Amino acid sequence: MSRVHLQKLAHMRVREAKLLLDGGEWSGAYYLSGYAIEFALKSCVLHYIEKTGILFKDKAYLNNLSKFWTHKLDDLLGFAGLKDIRKNDCIANLTLSGYWGVVNDWNESSRYEEKVEKEARDLFDAVTSDPDGVLKWTQKYW
Repeated sequence: MSRVHLQKLAHMRVREAKLLLDGGEWSGAYYLSGYAIEFALKSCVLHYIEKTGILFKDKAYLNNLSKFWTHKLDDLLGFAGLKDIRKNDCIANLTLSGYWGVVNDWNESSRYEEKVEKEARDLFDAVTSDPDGVLKWTQKYW
């Protein structure tokens, strides 16, 4: 799977989440909004690998790369080399920090949970807000 394909999937999940929000399907909208960020971060990981050549520089990174299949956003931030960047950007931008706070609550097990409208809208807004949403932020690094 390529970076471009992951980026397309991220945008597709946002469009699908919007359709579900508009249709009052809160749980599905919530779930897909989170997946948009997962795909975006996986694109960031591939960009980081290409940009840094880390696979040839850091054997520990390569050995841990099997964990790339994770749904854990924090782990993906680490693989993309973005943890410190996010921390600094969130210090400088409290809106972004708040949005990351909402996004951090998402996980793949949300597919088994019922969500209410506020949860779905809050996550969708945290993902899609312009200019401070999490998807906009990830796009700088993908």
